[in-house]
Amino acid sequence: MKEVKINTEIIKLDQLLKFAGITQTGGQSKMIISDGLVSVNGKNVKERGKKIKKGDIIEIKDRDTFIVI
Repeated sequence: MKEVKINTEIIKLDQLLKFAGITQTGGQSKMIISDGLVSVNGKNVKERGKKIKKGDIIEIKDRDTFIVI
């Protein structure tokens, strides 16, 4: 499991995907989130503005899993 360190209290899911290098643009983040390919702490998420905090585990279906630290 990869670790992604954030320097803020929270970050939006679409911003985190870009920050972590999973996507290169906000449009790509929006697409994979709306396609249902992202889960947060084991729950499928389709809200790109979902607030992510330290300790959350993000899984991209068939691709990556990482924890926010």
